[in-house]
Amino acid sequence: MNFSLTEEQKMIQRTVREFVKKELMPLEQQVLRNEREGRPGITREEIHALQLKAKELGFWGINTPEEYGGANLGPIMTALIQMELARTFVPFNFGGSADNILYYCNEEQKKKYLLPVINGERRSCFALTEPGAGSDAANIRMSATKDGKYWVLNGEKIFITNGHEADFAMVFAVTDKKKGASGGITCFLVDREMGWRSEYIHTMGEWGPASLIFEDVRVPEENILGELGWGFKLGMQWIGQGRWMIGARAVGAAERLLQMAIDYAKKRVTFGKPIAERQAIQWMIADSAVEIEATRWLVLHAAWMAEKGLDTRHQASIAKLFGANMANRVVDRVLQIHGGMGYTKELPIERWYREMRVWRIFEGTDEIQRFIIARNLLRGHVRVGELIG
Repeated sequence: MNFSLTEEQKMIQRTVREFVKKELMPLEQQVLRNEREGRPGITREEIHALQLKAKELGFWGINTPEEYGGANLGPIMTALIQMELARTFVPFNFGGSADNILYYCNEEQKKKYLLPVINGERRSCFALTEPGAGSDAANIRMSATKDGKYWVLNGEKIFITNGHEADFAMVFAVTDKKKGASGGITCFLVDREMGWRSEYIHTMGEWGPASLIFEDVRVPEENILGELGWGFKLGMQWIGQGRWMIGARAVGAAERLLQMAIDYAKKRVTFGKPIAERQAIQWMIADSAVEIEATRWLVLHAAWMAEKGLDTRHQASIAKLFGANMANRVVDRVLQIHGGMGYTKELPIERWYREMRVWRIFEGTDEIQRFIIARNLLRGHVRVGELIG
């Protein structure tokens, strides 16, 4: 059992950390100022320019197969990179990548959807959640009715990330009510020009999801992604990867916040002493460090399983549940340590505070993760004390 990183992994980790420190962190005050004034923190053009800078360092398509010009670094390295990127709240992702399920495109679809997304020419969004089907994804109601060589979609999707910016959506709709999630849900590639529209949803954080409205949107049958009725399986593949990635984000953000708390505690003096000498502060720092370290290894274990091609659902749920809650506890402690200053918009702590709250909701709520974990144990799919892998 070897817990050490390879020299290559260490080199990549250091390079990404330096990129974040040099290129992204200096933009934080600009992002905060723009958000306070009701503008996007960073524009699509600014992100693209940063992606090109990263490309010069070799960071392009980190998860993209080599046949498409990517580096295909794998889940472990991806988790480590995500931890580094999460050290800042400046929204950024390396270019040259596409949603994992888009690789199920056929050859014609690859030319129209997959390759343009990889090349940064088009943007996609994942449209599964509905007003009455959030964590209970199998309960979606959007209908797709066959009409000759077309499928006619009616319904609404909600809380869709990138829903405003996307050129096309990966939309999940019911094609056979009797089969439901077991063969009756299909994924469609639906261009915005086909007729769907998006409406902005205001949230307590800076995440700006959209509601997508479909009213008799006609989609040609050749736009089915994968196979007819196979959509729910595709959707779960997309969500499964996202769960342990939230844990990775939690580690990076919490580490940055904890360092802010340590630095502040050393210089903030009350009653003649730095608050770092107060036991109450020391315990908050110690508890945060322990929980961050625990999350790191839960995430890396899930990533290791993914790299080995193993079923990660149970471990991903554990990493997501623990990581999302850890981050919320840490940011709360860090705000408390900073006192009134932590509550102001002069520091980024309150911004992180608002952002992290949604981590316990999207990609499956805390309650759903607990349900999955308990079900696996009660049904014997996983045994207590059994090493997974």
